[in-house]
Amino acid sequence: MNSTTPAPADLVLIGARIHTVDPALPEAQALAVRAGRIVWIGSAAGADAWTGPDTRVLDAGGRLVLPGFVDAHNHVRLGSDDACVQLAGARSLDTIHARIRAWHAEHPDADWIEAEAFDYSAVPGGRMPTAADLDPATGDTPALVLSYDVHTAWLNTAALRRLGVDRDHTDLPFGRAVTDPATGEPTGFVQDFAVKGLSRDGHRALRALGVPWASRERQYGRLAKSLDDAIGFGITTVVEPQNSLDDLALFERARTEGRLRSRIVAALFHPRGTTDADLDAFESAARKFADDRLRVGPLKLYIDDVVEPRTAALLEPYAGCTHHRGDTFYPPEEFAGLLTRLDARGFQCFVHATGDRGIRIVLDAVERARAANGPRDARHQIVHVECLDPADTPRFAALGVVACMQPRHAAPDIAGPGQDWAENVGPDRWHKAWPLRSLRAAGAVLALSSDWNVAEMDPMVGIHAAVTRRPPGGGEAWTEGETIDVAAAVEGYTMGSAYANFLEHERGSLTVGKLADFVVLSRDILRVAPEEIPGTVAETVVVGGEVVVQR
Repeated sequence: MNSTTPAPADLVLIGARIHTVDPALPEAQALAVRAGRIVWIGSAAGADAWTGPDTRVLDAGGRLVLPGFVDAHNHVRLGSDDACVQLAGARSLDTIHARIRAWHAEHPDADWIEAEAFDYSAVPGGRMPTAADLDPATGDTPALVLSYDVHTAWLNTAALRRLGVDRDHTDLPFGRAVTDPATGEPTGFVQDFAVKGLSRDGHRALRALGVPWASRERQYGRLAKSLDDAIGFGITTVVEPQNSLDDLALFERARTEGRLRSRIVAALFHPRGTTDADLDAFESAARKFADDRLRVGPLKLYIDDVVEPRTAALLEPYAGCTHHRGDTFYPPEEFAGLLTRLDARGFQCFVHATGDRGIRIVLDAVERARAANGPRDARHQIVHVECLDPADTPRFAALGVVACMQPRHAAPDIAGPGQDWAENVGPDRWHKAWPLRSLRAAGAVLALSSDWNVAEMDPMVGIHAAVTRRPPGGGEAWTEGETIDVAAAVEGYTMGSAYANFLEHERGSLTVGKLADFVVLSRDILRVAPEEIPGTVAETVVVGGEVVVQR
C-alpha cells in the first residue's frame, strides 16, 4: 500500500508479522514512517525503496506487530500509590491486619494509615467491613482503606473522629457513611466514594481534612507512575475516564516533564449539581486541549454503583433479598432528561452502569435523546456492562451505544463462584455476566479496557480473560459461552477503543496516513496457546514514529 512516491522515511520497520487490524490489508511485513505517520505499509520487498542513509531501520525479528493499544478506561490518575499499604491478594481480615501492622511498624510516626485494593470477600459472611474490624490493626492512628474498585472507603474509629463522621453527619463530601440500623451510628463503611470522593469537591474536602492521599503531589506521583506503566505495556493511548478541571494541570505537568509518552483522552466528571456554567467551562477546556497528545471532551456520569456491596441497580432483588434491588443516582425520568440536554449540546457521555436495571435506564435515556434531538453519531458509551439482560443486547447497535468493557473483571477469581459478584447476583443471572460474545454478535462495538487500578493494566491479561474467562494463572473457566477469539479481543483493544473515542481515522489500525503508533510483542498471541498470552511483553513501543520503549 502506497500513499506517496517512495522516498527515504524517518523510520522503516522490517522483518515483522504485522497484524494491521485493517481489513483492506490484514497483514504486512514492513512499514515506513515519516513525520510521525505511516506513509507506506506492505511486503518485505518494498521496504528498500523507503530506506535512505538517515533512515532508522527497526528489525522486528519475525515478531508480531500490532497497533498500539488504546485502553478505553484506565484510571492512570488514580494509579497505585507506593505510600499506601497494598492489600491486593489479602483474602482475610487476619492478612489485612498483618500487612497494616507491618507497614505501621515501619512508619510509626505516620499521621495517617492509608491502604488500597481491599477485596470485599476478605470480610467473612458476605457483610461489609466496620471500624471495629480495622481498629485492632490501627490503634489510634486514623486509617483510610480504599476498596479495589475505589467505589467504597473503610474508616477506623480514629478516622471517623478526625473526619467528623457521626450519626448527624453521614452525607459527606466524599461519600455516604453507612449507619448501623439498630444504633444509627456510622459503621466505618463509606459508599459512593467513586462518585463523591473522586470529584473535585471530594478531593478538596479530603485535602482540607488533612488526608495525605488527596494531596496534589501524591496525585501526580500516582499519575506519573501509571503513565510509565502504560507505555511499558504498549498502551499508546489512554482514556482517563473521570477528571475535574483541576486535574488537567497534572497532565500538563506530565507533558512538560516528559512523562506523557502515551497519548491521553481525558473525560470530565459530571456529578449531580453540574451547572450550565460548568458545561461552558468543560467546552472551553475541550477547545484548549485538542491535539493528538492530550484531548479533553467526553463527560463521565454514573447511573448506579457496583454489585459487590449491592449498590448496583438490578431488575430483580439481589440473591437472598426479598426487596433490595440497589439504587440509582438519578430517577429514570430525570436521567433521560439530563442525557437529552447533554446530547443536544453535542457532548459524548460515558455512563457507568453495572446492573441490568441501570444499563436499561441508560439505553432508555439514549433512545429518548435520539427521539428528541434526532439521531447523530454520538457514540455514547455504557461503561462496564457487567450484568446485561439479553433483551437489551440488540439495543446497543440499534442506538449506536458503545459497550466499554473490562474482560478481566469477568474472570472467576474476581467475579465467579464464591466471589461477592457471583453470590450477590445469584446463579440464575450468571448468564448475564459480561456478555462480550453476545454483544459482538449483535453488532455492538466493543471498546475493551483494563479499568486500572481495579484490575491489572496489562492488555495481555485482559485479552487472555476475554479469550478464556480464566485467571491469568489458569484454572476453571466461568461463563465461557461469552468468550471471544484473540483477533476480536485485539480489535477491541485497538480499533474498537479508537472508534469509541472518535479516533478511528488516526489510530486503532496500521494504515497509511494514520499515526505511527505500534508495538512489537515478544510472542505471537494470535498463534500461541491462550495460556501463553499472559507474560507476553511489549519489546518495542513506537509512538508517532518515535521509539519510546525498547527492551
